[in-house]
Amino acid sequence: MNQDIISDITKAPIGVFDSGVGGLTVVREIMRQIPNESICYFGDTARVPYGSKTKETVTKFSRQIVRFLKTHQVKTIVIACNTASAYALDELEKEIDIPIIGVVRPGAKVAAEVTKNGKIGVIATEATIGSQIYNRYIQDINNNVTIYGKACPLFVPLVEEGLWQDPVTDEIAKRYLSELIDIGIDTLIMGCTHYPLIRSTISRVIGEEVTLVNPAYETALELKAMLQERGLLNQEAPKLGSNQYQFYVSDAAGKFKQFANSIIKYGILSAKTVNIEDY
Repeated sequence: MNQDIISDITKAPIGVFDSGVGGLTVVREIMRQIPNESICYFGDTARVPYGSKTKETVTKFSRQIVRFLKTHQVKTIVIACNTASAYALDELEKEIDIPIIGVVRPGAKVAAEVTKNGKIGVIATEATIGSQIYNRYIQDINNNVTIYGKACPLFVPLVEEGLWQDPVTDEIAKRYLSELIDIGIDTLIMGCTHYPLIRSTISRVIGEEVTLVNPAYETALELKAMLQERGLLNQEAPKLGSNQYQFYVSDAAGKFKQFANSIIKYGILSAKTVNIEDY
């Protein structure tokens, strides 16, 4: 695909990237919401996690990935990583000539709209919480709310170990979420793309009266609206055998493929390794 000029821009793929495997929850929602679209995904599995890295480093990595995705003639890019959305989106928007969206704004918008008591919780990596990015976006929309951030660093390794329904995950969730329960939040943003995979655990611990916001779902809806608005939505289903979904990683392709197939039920046939430092 990257060698041929795509004459119909609507048939060009959507580029999606993440620091690793978490962004597959965003891919899954895009597949569900806009099934005609092709996707080119890059997971930076060699340099994961981004949550503990500096803004400068995450922005540098994001620029390299964008350059790689553009070799595949993507028509738009989705940053399916909360940390990279917080640190790199503003810079990248200025630098590239195709639309680019992150996962933070769509989730923030919904949370600001649905809260009734004005107490919103955000669970995420330390970098996302430290960036205060959700706070800024939410208060731009509704400044009558208070945002309570809680870093939950152990959720990512638990998810990647496949411990989605496990007593260990339950216990960690209770420890992390107890102070948000005591505060009495009525809305909780799952501010890391791994967290929807343990949604049932989070929901059970936080209580049914708390509205859970899944930025992966909200991002897919915002992407669809943006593509429609710009005349970029693909109206035709891809032809059989058209390699609709392509997956690339910077390391450990076999492990990535195994994890991806546990999340996405379309059968991921391959994941190719790319030396992202070349871009």
